Amino acid sequence: MIFGKGVKLMSANSVKQARMGIGLGAASAIAWGVDTVIIGVIIASTPFKEAVVLAPIIAAFMHDFFSSLWISLLMIIKGEFINVLKLLKTKSGAILVLGAVCGGPLAMTFYFLGIQYAGVTYAASIASIFPGIGAVLAFTFLKEKMNGRTWFGVVLSIIGVVILAYMPSKLNVDNSFFIGIMFSLGAAIFWGLEGVIGAWGMKGKEVVPLYAINIRQMTSALCYAILVIPFIHGYPLAFQAASSNIVWLIVIAGLLGTANYSLYYMSINLIGAARGQSLNNTYVFWAIVTEILFIGTPVSIQFVIGTVIVILGSILVSGNLKEAKG
Repeated sequence: MIFGKGVKLMSANSVKQARMGIGLGAASAIAWGVDTVIIGVIIASTPFKEAVVLAPIIAAFMHDFFSSLWISLLMIIKGEFINVLKLLKTKSGAILVLGAVCGGPLAMTFYFLGIQYAGVTYAASIASIFPGIGAVLAFTFLKEKMNGRTWFGVVLSIIGVVILAYMPSKLNVDNSFFIGIMFSLGAAIFWGLEGVIGAWGMKGKEVVPLYAINIRQMTSALCYAILVIPFIHGYPLAFQAASSNIVWLIVIAGLLGTANYSLYYMSINLIGAARGQSLNNTYVFWAIVTEILFIGTPVSIQFVIGTVIVILGSILVSGNLKEAKG
């Protein structure tokens, strides 16, 4: 599927790389799951909790800003930042920038808004259908082949979202829950778009996964800084947050975000997007586990069933892990 071209058929000589790719993909899911919970804590903290409308957007900006600093610092230390800048001048770089806009300021803002209105567990679960959306988009625009198993996975993902969205207990308590669902679905759509556009950009021979991540995070941070934050007059809140104790939590969240995307792209480079996407998508499980362990959030049986169906659907969408990624 996505990024499939160029990934060689698994053989005895590639077993070690495959295992490494699987390990990296699983690690990326853990990083994003924990990061998701920290994002929820950040939005609920002072001064963000005093600015309900602006908080998710400002938090998203600061998250990607610090993430871009972390990955840029790594590239500078490695002496490869100049290569990142050179890549920006190429066609592949321009395509990666477009994908970054979808996956960065658009998807992240929708995701953070989803967290604010629907909560971490629901936002994470609903946004986790992005592999299914990505598969449909790839089928439509990149002419990727999709068999019956893949389509069944898409249907399962949708069924899982319906189960999550129509929680009776939630509907009777807060109608803004619907808004959170829509924002979370928006995040899934834009992350699906990012995968398709990124697949196009990653075909360039000059593209290295960490370079692509550096471009992604820098593009996202700059879009926020130049376009989004000035438009919503959000810099006063950003500076207020930067001068408060919560900034250290944002710095940690940025580091986790960098770890997630770096591990995710390296995983894709080793085992292909189908398996890499499937592994990364299990972040919802780690987000729930983190909330249960450290926040004490109760989880209903209906929620567990919906989550399991969403994840199962996403795994089916990703395809048979034993198949070649031709």
